[in-house]
Amino acid sequence: MRNRLWGECLSEYLGTFILIFVGCGTVAGLVLNGVNLGQWELSLVWGLAVTMAIYVTGAVSGTHINPAVTITLAVFRGFPWRKVGPYIMAQVAGAFTGAAVTYALYNKAFAQFESAENITRGSAESVATAGIFSTYPAPFLTNMDAFFVEFAITALLLIVILAVVDDRNPLFVPLKNMGPLIIGLTVAMIGGSWGNLTGFALNPARDFGPKLFAWAAGWESIALPAPAGYFWVPLIAPVLGGLFGALVYDQLVRRYLHKEEEVPTGKAQG
Repeated sequence: MRNRLWGECLSEYLGTFILIFVGCGTVAGLVLNGVNLGQWELSLVWGLAVTMAIYVTGAVSGTHINPAVTITLAVFRGFPWRKVGPYIMAQVAGAFTGAAVTYALYNKAFAQFESAENITRGSAESVATAGIFSTYPAPFLTNMDAFFVEFAITALLLIVILAVVDDRNPLFVPLKNMGPLIIGLTVAMIGGSWGNLTGFALNPARDFGPKLFAWAAGWESIALPAPAGYFWVPLIAPVLGGLFGALVYDQLVRRYLHKEEEVPTGKAQG
């Protein structure tokens, strides 16, 4: 049992590392080297990173790679609570490492950009580079505005995830191997629609792990606690949004689905 949990945690670590390594690497190219990417293209890369992570690690841990998913599955689908803490720690560690490796590969680009733009790391202006690693809200949003954005978009994400993995859903049961692609495209869709508001964190580990790295790498209070103490929003809102999304799915959809053996046979059809 211990070996199995260790393997699952390593899987969560690797899956979250893939997500951040690919996603933050794309943002780094956009910010530091002026790579020509629009919001939809950027969102699509993040979505494909999710898909890749699921295909690589899903058979071992289920590829939660997101505390909001782990906690929601524990509350609504019987995922063992004893695994919740280890999973979340592995996810945060994977995100931290993904940010660290991204920084290592782009280290000279960071130095060149900061010099050219006269940006002192840790100053207010360095949000531009700190945002390579984690999310920050649009300037016109308050923390509560951003909270409701993250709450809503994570609710939508969990509705889709639960539909895709639901063994009662006849549309997805024959297409299980397409689930990772559908989930990834959902992340891309969310990013394309609302990413310009909050950076579509959707995931406490995705945001906190890289923020923790950025804090250690010299961004200091710009990373943690972030301007206006923003760090708590992508920690709390996705978890509550995920729970709400599961409640919506279960009450409005799942309760009306039946496993094949549960379909009533005593009534005339048609």
